[in-house]
Amino acid sequence: MTLVNDMWPMTGAMTCVNNLGQEAAMDEDKFNVSVRKFLKQLGVTSQREIERVVREGKLAKGPLKVKAVVTAAGTGLNHVVEGEIDLG
Repeated sequence: MTLVNDMWPMTGAMTCVNNLGQEAAMDEDKFNVSVRKFLKQLGVTSQREIERVVREGKLAKGPLKVKAVVTAAGTGLNHVVEGEIDLG
C-alpha cells in the first residue's frame, strides 16, 4: 500500500493506493492511533525484556549496546535504531 498525502493535512485524510493500484481514503486519526498502539506495545515489551536481561546478570561490564529493527510485511520497511543503555 502506498500513501498519497495530496490532501493531508488540510482534510485530516490520506489517500492510499493498494497493490492493485486502487485508491481508497484512509482515516488519518485511526491510522495514528493504530501506529501509536503498536509503538507503545513495542516500547513496553522491549523495556521489560531489557530489564529482565539486566536483572539476570547476563551482561559484560560497560554500556549495553541495543538494536531495534522494525519491518512491515509486504513492504520494503526496514527501520533500524541502534544505541547504548548506561547500566550506571
